[in-house]
Amino acid sequence: MTKTKTSRRQAWRKQKIDSDRSNRENKQHQQVENRLNASELGPEQSGRIVSHFGANFSVQDELGKLHLCLTRRNLPKLVCGDYVSWQSTGEQDGIITALQPRHTLLARPGYQKQLKAIAANIDQILVVVAPQPSLDEDLINRYLVAATLTGITPVIVLNKVDLLSDNELSATQQRLQVYERLDYAVIHASTQRKQDLKALFAALERKTSIFVGQSGVGKSSLIKAIMPDTSVRIGALSHATGLGKHTTTVSTLYPLEDHGAIIDSPGIREFGLGHCEPAQIAQGFVEFQALIPSCKFNDCSHHGEPGCAVRQALESGGVQKSRYDSFIRLVDSSQRR
Repeated sequence: MTKTKTSRRQAWRKQKIDSDRSNRENKQHQQVENRLNASELGPEQSGRIVSHFGANFSVQDELGKLHLCLTRRNLPKLVCGDYVSWQSTGEQDGIITALQPRHTLLARPGYQKQLKAIAANIDQILVVVAPQPSLDEDLINRYLVAATLTGITPVIVLNKVDLLSDNELSATQQRLQVYERLDYAVIHASTQRKQDLKALFAALERKTSIFVGQSGVGKSSLIKAIMPDTSVRIGALSHATGLGKHTTTVSTLYPLEDHGAIIDSPGIREFGLGHCEPAQIAQGFVEFQALIPSCKFNDCSHHGEPGCAVRQALESGGVQKSRYDSFIRLVDSSQRR
């Protein structure tokens, strides 16, 4: 009896959520129609979504000016970082009329493992690690797998190098050599010394980047060092778009002076692989990719089957044991979710 009541309650709740969402969307579309009917549309132009909250999108035009826009009914879900076509309906208002092709889309698992889009057109994911808290190879590998599966270039940033003695730095570099051998870029950084940010600044040039990493590794400090007037930019964005305090709790794109940009997204602090099948996780280990087609079985789990090319490479030294062991742990963890 209790199970039936709970099931009905859940069904009613889902129906109410769907109904509320539909009402909001209809209201938004009516706003668009009203604005279209009441306004003289300007010429179509290109822009990029800087942030959004609800039905409102902040679009930056090619001159860097911000415009508060709504969208036409027939468009797909738009996210921060999208390039769009839009038309002005006023001095700072407009209508988004088309979504331009995306070259990458970053998403995270949402309700019932369904992927929820977070940001688009990201060139690189900066995986921030630090000696404090200690390096966690499984976490690094999880980020690298997620980046690889989305087609976004990962870069490992060893932050807080000022806390390390020469011997400690050498030992940490040796631990990270496994990634450098796989052609992952590893750069050093510290917010305490300007010279320790040169490599990071160079990596950000002309690219749209997003920072990820566990709590305490210094992501916020790095962003503040890169953009010392971050709070000013947030305030200006709020004032220009009318999005108010919500601007700090949604994905937001901050242009950099070197023609790059940083997307700060609370929704993507960590990547989960719970929505990934074991075969997808295996593909996310770049050193496995060329080996997998040579496995005896098409559905090889690389966990003990005969004729497994990954296991053979492990035994011959072609695959690092630490990476293989991490792969097994990540698969086990994903299957428990």
